[in-house]
Amino acid sequence: MGDYVALPGVTTWYESAGAGEPVVLLHGGFCTNETWGAQRGDLAVDHRVFLPERRGHGHTPDVQGPLSYEDMAQDTVDFLESVVGGPAHLVGWSDGAIVALLVAIARHDLVRKSVVVGTNFRPAAESWVEPSMLDDMAPESTDLALFREMYEAVTPDGPDHWPVVAGKILDMWRTQPTLSVDELARVGCPTLVMVGDDDMMTLRHTADLYDAIPDARLAVVPGASHLVPLEKPALVNQLILEHLGDHAAETMLPVRRAAANAAPGRGPATS
Repeated sequence: MGDYVALPGVTTWYESAGAGEPVVLLHGGFCTNETWGAQRGDLAVDHRVFLPERRGHGHTPDVQGPLSYEDMAQDTVDFLESVVGGPAHLVGWSDGAIVALLVAIARHDLVRKSVVVGTNFRPAAESWVEPSMLDDMAPESTDLALFREMYEAVTPDGPDHWPVVAGKILDMWRTQPTLSVDELARVGCPTLVMVGDDDMMTLRHTADLYDAIPDARLAVVPGASHLVPLEKPALVNQLILEHLGDHAAETMLPVRRAAANAAPGRGPATS
C-alpha cells in the first residue's frame, strides 16, 4: 500500500508493511520499490518496513535542477523524522546505499544499523571495474531499456520526461559521490558491507569502504553480480536479518575486532 508525503524537498511516494523495529529500504539508481520484491516480505515478518522512492524515481516526481546524493540524503532524513518518527535501520542498494552512508555520517541519532549493498563512495571513474560502461549509457540506449519501462509505467512526470531524469542520474554517476575515508570513519552505526564477487565496484574499493567504517562487517557473495539481492535473495535476506538482529560480531579468533570484543580483565587468546 502506498501514499505520498509532502517533504520539504519533494513530495515523496512510499510504501510500508509489517510491524516491529523500523527498516527503511533505499532502492538503486533508475529503480523503483519493485526491485525490493525479494526482500520486503522476509523483512516485514518482524519489522516495520518503509520503502520511499527518491526524487525523480518511480512515483516520486523530479525536481528542478540536478540530482545529488546530498539532497537525497536530506530527503531521507526528512522522511525518517516525519514518517518513521525516529531512528531506523537503513538498507540501501547501489545509489540507495550511498544515501544510507550519507545519512549515517550526518545523523547518528537517526540510524540504528545500516546495510550497504553494491555501493561506492567515489565516482565511477574511481570505483567501477569498467568505468567505460558509463560511456555506453544514454537515455535511449538498450542498457537502460528495462529501467525506462519501470519509470514510464509509474512516473507522475509522464514518459516524455525520461531523457531528462536519466541524463541527471548519469551526470550524477560521473561526478558523485565524493566521500573520503575520513568522512566514512564518522559512520556511527554497525554496518554490513555486502557485494557480489562480480559486482560493478572493484573488490579493492569495497574493501576500502569496509576498512574505513569503524564498526563494519563484510560479505562478498560468491557467484553474484551487482544484482545480488535478486540473484541470491535467500542468502542476502539471511545476512541482512542476522546483522539487524545481532548486537556484536562474536568470533573465535578476532583480529580486527580484538580490542572491541575483549572482555574486561581478559587477555588475548593464546594457542
